[in-house]
Amino acid sequence: MIPPIIYFNNISPLSQEAIAAMTTLFEPANFRENEFFVKEGQYAKKLGFLESGIVRAFFVSEEGKEYNKQFFVGPSLVGAYTSLLTKQKNRIAQKTLTDCKIWTAPFSEVDALYEKFHDVERLGRKIAEYYFLEKEKKELEMALLDAEKRYLILRETFPDLEMKIPQYHIASYLGISATQLSRVRKKLSKK
Repeated sequence: MIPPIIYFNNISPLSQEAIAAMTTLFEPANFRENEFFVKEGQYAKKLGFLESGIVRAFFVSEEGKEYNKQFFVGPSLVGAYTSLLTKQKNRIAQKTLTDCKIWTAPFSEVDALYEKFHDVERLGRKIAEYYFLEKEKKELEMALLDAEKRYLILRETFPDLEMKIPQYHIASYLGISATQLSRVRKKLSKK
């Protein structure tokens, strides 16, 4: 079984027929560091399974400042879901922070399997529920917790991330400046 199918089957068991149908859709691709999986302004067409590596989802303000919305660490799903679902231009870019192996599949073909296989539809629902809960959790953390607590949650959620990506990306994700991140890290090192 290919890695995306193993991952999906662990989320929600799939029938052999659904596995066979999904296996034909996913193709492996290697992305180098700093390559876009999907750009802002594009119409997203592919769903991705990040087998290895790190991808960031970000948006750019009118002033040209980048804000990291999310990090994806393999194994994980990537894709411009709003664009995939609404068929409108993507607003949140996804770019690799390291070399990545991403299995891609045409979203329209995955979506067509929902009608054919109820277990694939159930898988899609479970994945959507998971990402909804993650989004709400991050929104609450940003609104209710100070920078130190958000940083500690990030370290717990992504244990090795700091060693693999530039600190300014972490600061952006936390909604603080690189200087503030340095202060938080210094304070925690003294505890």
